[in-house]
Amino acid sequence: MHRYDRKLTLIERHYNAGKIVSSTTKQPMSITHHTLFAPLEPFDYGYLDVGDGHSIYYEQCGNPNGKVALFVHGGPGGGGDIAARRFFNPSHYRLVLFDQRGAGRSTPRASLEGNTTWHLVEDMELLRNKLNIKEWLVFGGSWGSTLSLAYAQTYPEVVTELILRGIFLLREQEIHWFYQSGASELYPDQWELFIEQIPVNERHDLLSAYYRRLISDDAKVKLAAAKAWSMWEGATSFLHFDPNRTKQFGAPDFAIALARIETHYFINHGFFVDENQLLKGIGLIRHIPAVIVQGRYDVVCPMRSAWELAKCWPEADFRIVGDAGHSAYEPGITHELISATESFLKQ
Repeated sequence: MHRYDRKLTLIERHYNAGKIVSSTTKQPMSITHHTLFAPLEPFDYGYLDVGDGHSIYYEQCGNPNGKVALFVHGGPGGGGDIAARRFFNPSHYRLVLFDQRGAGRSTPRASLEGNTTWHLVEDMELLRNKLNIKEWLVFGGSWGSTLSLAYAQTYPEVVTELILRGIFLLREQEIHWFYQSGASELYPDQWELFIEQIPVNERHDLLSAYYRRLISDDAKVKLAAAKAWSMWEGATSFLHFDPNRTKQFGAPDFAIALARIETHYFINHGFFVDENQLLKGIGLIRHIPAVIVQGRYDVVCPMRSAWELAKCWPEADFRIVGDAGHSAYEPGITHELISATESFLKQ
């Protein structure tokens, strides 16, 4: 991978009719505008007992003899997404996907017992060994970027490359921005729906107020809180508000898992010793080729964290998408992610 030089190679990309325009030159660059590969089904799937009563779902897609990549989903608690299979050329990649503890098809659903960052790191390593994989590319966005960094810093010898999107370092300032004050100024209409579940006298600490409700034994209270929490995230994930996406985030099973597991992780500070632990650990992985993709107008995971990560990691290829928010499915973000998976095939 070429060394990253901010003055020469940091280009903010704008997408228009399949062309990319450099914000520096304003001249269109004629390159392929990557879109998702065709839908595909797994050639293998199953469940892995990882202990503590948890069984995680996994699947493999693409070419059984191809370059191995691991897809790490977001949340925490978001679960797998069949569209995630489509960021990788199925003729050349052997793609492994899994649902983290309590999420997606893993069981028991929405369980918080034995569910920490470090449990998930060990689950990933257990899965690698089960599938007889020597090493793999690791691809993760949002919380998936957090977990991918934690895994790579724990097991750097088995990670060949990293592709990270929508950087989330799980620091207090990030949680405060999205769940207390910051994003609320950009989406006041959706914010009102988010806070109406919480009495005024508890709104000084919305994370704690939601956590209490999400661990409640009252099913109605739990579901109402889960839907409000989850739909707030869905409403802010795209540059252009999409009400259909927001409703999808409110599906009861999805909302319960996402909201319970997210608040569990956030109230416990990601189970990190230091909130800057992932930045301080970059020295362990600076030798690993990496691409960082960030939407400039990402409200869920603002660009500050990606910028600080790139400053700590000058070898990484840092790509800012100038007309995108948080979601991997915005055209510019999708293009950069697939461009990264394709470039690592060539290397």
